[in-house]
Amino acid sequence: MRLDAAAVLLQWATGGLLFLWVTTRRREVGLGYGWMMRATFGLMALGAFGVAQLTERSWGRDLASIGVFVAASGALVVSVLCRRAGVAGQRARVERRSARVAAMTGIDRDVQTFDKTAREFPPQLDLIAPVIGLAGLLAAAGGAGGPWPTAALRLVVGAVFLGAVSDAMLLGHWYLVQPGLTRAPLRELVRWTMYTWPAELIVLLLPVGMVSALNGTVDDGYAGLLGWFWVACVIATIVLEGVTWAALKERQYAAVMAATGLLYLAILTAFGMDLVARAVLS
Repeated sequence: MRLDAAAVLLQWATGGLLFLWVTTRRREVGLGYGWMMRATFGLMALGAFGVAQLTERSWGRDLASIGVFVAASGALVVSVLCRRAGVAGQRARVERRSARVAAMTGIDRDVQTFDKTAREFPPQLDLIAPVIGLAGLLAAAGGAGGPWPTAALRLVVGAVFLGAVSDAMLLGHWYLVQPGLTRAPLRELVRWTMYTWPAELIVLLLPVGMVSALNGTVDDGYAGLLGWFWVACVIATIVLEGVTWAALKERQYAAVMAATGLLYLAILTAFGMDLVARAVLS
């Protein structure tokens, strides 16, 4: 199993854009969140192509990296053009709160206005980039080392796992911009991270996997230390996700910020779970 920086960047971008669609399809989160995510992960995919030109080229993976960048950029442009419409859930929430304030105080406050006649951004556009990225990851599996099915499973499952935890942390910060947003979109991403954690663990244990590193069959170069560090990352990731889920059950708004801080740590341990295994098995 090779530790390939270009594949890791494409993997991260693919997963991040996949879970952007999971969020945008709800039509609750403001358009600015999508702009930030498409720009971030689109540039990451472009970075995957750039890194590949400096290291080792793989045309299937590299063309997919460009395709992900173009698709994410195209969705970003369409979203900006549709900005006057906002999103349905956000529009309804703003109108309800404005009406409630006016009823209680008799004062009509200035609120963000939307054009109800304008066309909304179609969330389906956010699926194009991750589909292209998936094709690139399957192509990259051919040069990842080991049997192709195992390598492909590790790349695809890793993309979903890293994408879910990364998007959850970034969405947690978005509550500072859109404080009236319900916790449902964030809970959904945390739930996805918890669902994919067992799958990530299983694919990393498939032979030749981390079991071989823990029993000494594969030498990690540090007398087994990296193998046990990986075990610590595995345990810490699911514990942090569980504590995050518990934090989101609290009624106070500060609970969202606490959950976001926990997700910061979960990203570190999740990447340790994925990348340390790659480094040990490479």
